[in-house]
Amino acid sequence: MATFEEELRRFQPLIRKLTFLALLGKKVEVRRPENFVTEGPNIIVGNHSGSYKDVAIILKCAPRPVFFTANKMIFTKEEFDFLIRKHLRRHLKDFGLVVNSALKPLKYLFVRYFSANIAKVGTIPVDLYSSKREALHRCLEYLEKGRAIIALQGRGRVHPRAPHPYVSPFRRGVSILAYLLYQEHGVAVPVTPIALFGTHIPFLVPGKIRVHVGEPMRITGYLGGGFEKTVERFRNALEMRVKSLFLDLLRS
Repeated sequence: MATFEEELRRFQPLIRKLTFLALLGKKVEVRRPENFVTEGPNIIVGNHSGSYKDVAIILKCAPRPVFFTANKMIFTKEEFDFLIRKHLRRHLKDFGLVVNSALKPLKYLFVRYFSANIAKVGTIPVDLYSSKREALHRCLEYLEKGRAIIALQGRGRVHPRAPHPYVSPFRRGVSILAYLLYQEHGVAVPVTPIALFGTHIPFLVPGKIRVHVGEPMRITGYLGGGFEKTVERFRNALEMRVKSLFLDLLRS
């Protein structure tokens, strides 16, 4: 019987099609791709300012099957269509409604194809507006089986008035996962920090997406003072590292 990873590899042609559609019109530049972890448990953590395009770019660049929690609304074409209209309106204001109408035939094909196939590419549907406890538990199960998961930080959009518009404050989930794996299984899971810039450019609008992959970090370098202090120390270190990678992208 095929493993889940083998099944996921069987869907690689589909994954390539979905990522191509999600990133249509975008050029991609990746710095330090050798920092991706190719086997064993791994958490990929980064900023989340480009909605579904953030996940699409990681699926495109990662050298192995990766799994990610996803807004359950993208699994039905009606709710996914609503999200796209909301995305265009947020970024293009009233002109977004014009773009939505002009691209309606192409968008309809994209939404129908994407929502019908997204469940086949390693997604974990979650309700983003309810408790994260179940998602955290599911992610822990995947890591215990030696899988790689994506844990992006933020709401999938730019916050112009925030101190750092493109990198939202990190939540504790990734640090908690790393702590539990180390305390319960003695596994110092590598956490790969990644910075993304350009994914905020609206769907179908030409642009360039730049990705900077940092060296993996482990919670063993931040232990001390019990659960709360260790988790907070590692959370802060991950956030600072992604901000640093992001600034390197801007400087380049």
